[in-house]
Amino acid sequence: MAKEINRLNDLEKPLITEEQNIVHKSDEYDSYKSSDENGSIFMVLLSTFVAVFGAFEFGTCVGYSAPTQAAIREDLGLSLAEFAMFGSILTIGAMFGAVTSGRIADTIGRKGAMRLSAVFCIAGWLAVYFSKSGVSLDLGRFATGYGIGIFSYVVPIFIAEIAPKNLRGGLTTLNQLLIVIGQSTAFLIGTVISWRELALAGLLPCIVLFVGLCFIPESPRWLAKVGDQKEFHAALRKLRGKDADITEEAEEIQEYIETLQSLPKTTIWDLFQKQYINSVIIGVALMVFQQFGGINGVSFYASQTFALAGLSSAKAGTVAYACVQVPITFLGAMLMDKSGRRPLIMVSSAGTFLGCFLAGTSFYFKEHDLLPEWRPILAVAGVLIYVGSFSIGLGAAPWVIMSETDFPNKCKRSSRQLGGASELVRCLGSFLHIQLHDDLEFLWHILYLLGSLYTNNPIRSEVCPRN
Repeated sequence: MAKEINRLNDLEKPLITEEQNIVHKSDEYDSYKSSDENGSIFMVLLSTFVAVFGAFEFGTCVGYSAPTQAAIREDLGLSLAEFAMFGSILTIGAMFGAVTSGRIADTIGRKGAMRLSAVFCIAGWLAVYFSKSGVSLDLGRFATGYGIGIFSYVVPIFIAEIAPKNLRGGLTTLNQLLIVIGQSTAFLIGTVISWRELALAGLLPCIVLFVGLCFIPESPRWLAKVGDQKEFHAALRKLRGKDADITEEAEEIQEYIETLQSLPKTTIWDLFQKQYINSVIIGVALMVFQQFGGINGVSFYASQTFALAGLSSAKAGTVAYACVQVPITFLGAMLMDKSGRRPLIMVSSAGTFLGCFLAGTSFYFKEHDLLPEWRPILAVAGVLIYVGSFSIGLGAAPWVIMSETDFPNKCKRSSRQLGGASELVRCLGSFLHIQLHDDLEFLWHILYLLGSLYTNNPIRSEVCPRN
């Protein structure tokens, strides 16, 4: 009996040793894989870091007019209407840039599109810096608008196409965050330097972008789309690490490209079929009302709003605006997956409506000479509540919902056309709101609040699959 037990023990020994070897090899593999992933993540992070300078430039352009309004009007002798045109023409340029961005990015590549955008922004900033009249000022502003219109499309597309699946969502949200940081930076710096110096400061993100693009690869998906197989594999290997196995991902990308190219041609009207109409209404309406809600009107005229409300230091209000915007945008990005898209839109819509109501009440009191000590408080509270509420939900959630809307493969091309059309209307709404910001605020926020209730209908949960 004892011998049999010893034999059993002897049989167990090699199995235990083999198991230890397997565990040891598995640890070595995990360590190797982790090291390989760290190497690949570095290039992905570097590429994202370079690309988001385009988003930072976007924010800088948007935030330029608020802290410089008084100085530009005084130096160049502009009327309020002329300065309003200067502020709003940015959105007209962005409208044209957004509409042409898809064709440009598909023709010259994602990096080429970002270079072209930077050229327009540099030319625009130089025109603003050397301006002696309103005409050259408007031309420069239009050029920067066209550049950021292209940036608004190509930067998130580039990041989404280079990032691995486990990092794609987090890295893509950096686009919106950097827009806000750029805008807040322009607000802050604009309170301490002249408007011409601030225009020169706007060149810096473009210069960094230009230099950085020399050290990062092109989008592998675009290279596969144009049939450059050699560069496609080289770019994908550079992003994933030189020792990484890219075979499966390369095949997946190729299969996706071939599927898209084999699809029958569809038009934008195909999306208005009964089975897609709810998705179209919700996705596009959120995008359109995001701008018709007046965020650009509020941000472009922040300093003037604080001054007209009787705040002793309009610059202090502008600084507070900048300090509120960044952390709340970051908070909104963290809550996006935890709280859900629709609850954030509901809270955000209610908050922006409240902010508009408080700011409007401040100017109502001013017009009727009531409660002068409360006017600045109500105006500052209204603007800050509005900005904070917009940043936590309406700023990013419509983009996320639009990207998650489940259109069938055969309608992917048409859905891109629809995105371009909604961007066109969005920019037009932004332009009108900057021109008529005193009259439209309440109307559009009532509509947005009702729209949020519509999206909260549980029957439409399939439109927002991640809640």
